[in-house]
Amino acid sequence: MTDQQKHLQQVIEQQQQTINEINTLNNQLTTKREIALKLQGVLEYLEQTGVVLPTQAELEAEQVSAELETEKKAEEPEESPKPE
Repeated sequence: MTDQQKHLQQVIEQQQQTINEINTLNNQLTTKREIALKLQGVLEYLEQTGVVLPTQAELEAEQVSAELETEKKAEEPEESPKPE
């Protein structure tokens, strides 16, 4: 083969590789769109059934409450076993 023919062969191979990559990316895009659509449906279902996320203030209050409970347990004396 001449240099030009080799170059043509390389260009054809590179084009085919690029087309294959595009097809792979299109398939991934289709899959991601389907997943996003399903997740949107789940989100709408949960919202319609009344499920809501706690507000930032509620989360902070819950965290403080948990910390206080942990501190309270740490301050309680441990029960020692009773002698027989």
